[in-house]
Amino acid sequence: MTSDAVRIPADGATLAGDLVVPASAGAVVLFAHGSGSSRLSPRNRAVATALQRSGLATLLMDLLTEQEEEVDALTAGHRFDIALLSGRLTAAIDWLGGHPGTADLPVHLFGASTGAAAALTAAAEKPDQVRSVVSRGGRPDLAGDALGRVRAPVLLIVGGEDREVLRLNRAAADRLQAPHEVHVVPGATHLFEEPGALDEVAEVACRWFLRAVAASSSGPGSSSGPSSGPNSGPSVNGA
Repeated sequence: MTSDAVRIPADGATLAGDLVVPASAGAVVLFAHGSGSSRLSPRNRAVATALQRSGLATLLMDLLTEQEEEVDALTAGHRFDIALLSGRLTAAIDWLGGHPGTADLPVHLFGASTGAAAALTAAAEKPDQVRSVVSRGGRPDLAGDALGRVRAPVLLIVGGEDREVLRLNRAAADRLQAPHEVHVVPGATHLFEEPGALDEVAEVACRWFLRAVAASSSGPGSSSGPSSGPNSGPSVNGA
């Protein structure tokens, strides 16, 4: 397993990232953190560790520069700029495609909070590169019209007690044309701080990504992703 601190160019900015590539990795998962967070998010890093143990490479990156973070801390002016954030992710997707350690790996996205909207928008912009998307406590509704253009399978993970966000996720799921699923973690609130809640997020996300990797590697006649098909509609677990 290799672990590197990397610098990712994106539209004139340079963003810090942490890239971990296990031996014989089958795919790379690019993380998009939520509002007011960074690549050091303890929840995202916990999920990333679980993915690495399953043989998936991970890239956790800052979506804002240090100067932008300082401005955002005062004004919250960048954290809801989905166009800016998704543009940073698409730049990172291109960077992964040119990096020697990940050039041959399919790309999957994991977004939290507002980062989920950025991930879904990036997936809509990069349909040939992004193979699946997972959202944790996300705001997919902020992706707007991009929801209908996403082609990669989408998993929306939401806490059962995060009721407004759950409502927004269900409404966003109705707008998705791609295969999708809503997974509800019973008793969990927005940050999944309850005992076992984040473990369930990691387990479900890992299973989703591994199924997507298996589906995409089994040839043109395989299923398009983890769900049963584009017309299957969302299944809701644990509601």
